[in-house]
Amino acid sequence: MDRREVAAVLTYVGRLDPRTIRTDAGEARDQLAMWHELLNDVPLATGQGWDVRETVRKLIVKSPYPILPADVARDWQGHRRDRLSWHTDPTPVADPDNPKAWRAELLAARDAVAAGQAAPSAHRGITAGRHRPGLKDRLAAVGSCIPPAVRAELAPYRPARAAREAAVASGGPDVLGVPCEWCHAAVGEPCRRRRIALDGTARGSVPRATAHPGRIDRAQEVQARQTSAA
Repeated sequence: MDRREVAAVLTYVGRLDPRTIRTDAGEARDQLAMWHELLNDVPLATGQGWDVRETVRKLIVKSPYPILPADVARDWQGHRRDRLSWHTDPTPVADPDNPKAWRAELLAARDAVAAGQAAPSAHRGITAGRHRPGLKDRLAAVGSCIPPAVRAELAPYRPARAAREAAVASGGPDVLGVPCEWCHAAVGEPCRRRRIALDGTARGSVPRATAHPGRIDRAQEVQARQTSAA
């Protein structure tokens, strides 16, 4: 802000808090010089959510003490940091082989965002792309993204999943599609070896290659109901 804008802000502050008014010409001149020294790099208002008048009102309401120019400057610095935290550097149009021009364009974009002259550039991964209807159905039709050869190599390391896939492929029930009432394994999780200690508590968490018999029976019942309903 220039001296004229700072003087307007002081007038506004004095209207809201008469304690800041200086009637002596020398004191008013010194006050204006102090405020201008601390706020010369703070804009009066920007099109990106900053307005000194709103900051002044907020500070006067929040604190019982007379407002200081440093309070406004700190609020502006916080506003700058918040804006930069939402900014993602866009790819410069400068030649990448010219690091000086590349860096200058990045810094100019950041300075414009920090000064409130431009809106923060959102990350392309959040805002880019378009809606694709039926995408989930297409992915379900494609099936697993793991190639069959890789799936076969992984089978020894995940026996429960391999047994589940083999059972479903042969037309059997999906035993992991229902929870286990014995070991309390959730849907999709393999059964675990459950041992009962002398105090009656359940111990053990080693995954089983096969499901508990009660879980298999329940999966068969679910499959039978689905078959009869179809």
